[in-house]
Amino acid sequence: MATSKIEWTEATWNPLTGCTKISPGCKHCYAERMALRLRAMGVEKYRNGFTLTLHPDVLEEPLTWKKPRMIFVNSMSDLFHKDVPLAFIHQVFDVMRRASWHQFQVLTKRAERLSELAPLIDWPANVWMGVSVEQATYTYRIDHLRQTNACIKFLSLEPLLGPLPDLNLDGIDWVIVGGESGPRARPMQAEWVRDIRDQCIRAGVPFFFKQWGGPVKKRTGRMLDGRTWDEWPGNVPAVPGEQPEAACSAS
Repeated sequence: MATSKIEWTEATWNPLTGCTKISPGCKHCYAERMALRLRAMGVEKYRNGFTLTLHPDVLEEPLTWKKPRMIFVNSMSDLFHKDVPLAFIHQVFDVMRRASWHQFQVLTKRAERLSELAPLIDWPANVWMGVSVEQATYTYRIDHLRQTNACIKFLSLEPLLGPLPDLNLDGIDWVIVGGESGPRARPMQAEWVRDIRDQCIRAGVPFFFKQWGGPVKKRTGRMLDGRTWDEWPGNVPAVPGEQPEAACSAS
């Protein structure tokens, strides 16, 4: 397990690493930078750099972590990449199901494959499913997410590269917004963030503002209009590991 500094999670678990770029949000991928750095440091898990690599030896790691945690799955990859076998995806979901005291957050840009495979997946109540949307061109990913039986469906609007007016938030339980960070970070406009926040308020959807980003994100922080926005899905159990009473169903 790796303790995470990502504001909306507590730990990361990477049963696969590496990916390929499919949309503008991938251009300055932090996971790629990190993977290449770790390979240069001689870390065995990243011997292939950022080439997609499965790690079956770490599949059952969450079962050994006894303290309930919020776990981001595949922070260094994408579980629904076209080259990840369905059998391996089933193994990942089986571990998440058995590790019922944790909450798992899965995030993908491959929304088409997500919706294709969703009927073949038995969705545990402790799995949160999200899609990344960086520009209005990719809002169709939200429609694919709605077709899943995940109990909690969330959006990661990061890196936010343009305005997202008139979002359809039906069936969405949580929205995260963040600007790009790193040496070549593209700017994010405050009016884009405020508009999404206001849409969430009108729709009654929890809003989480992660960061303004920039070359040095610590300098810009994460305050929006004088406060931090750290809202979470309302039906998340008060005690980690307890499951929501409502059964999973497609929206």
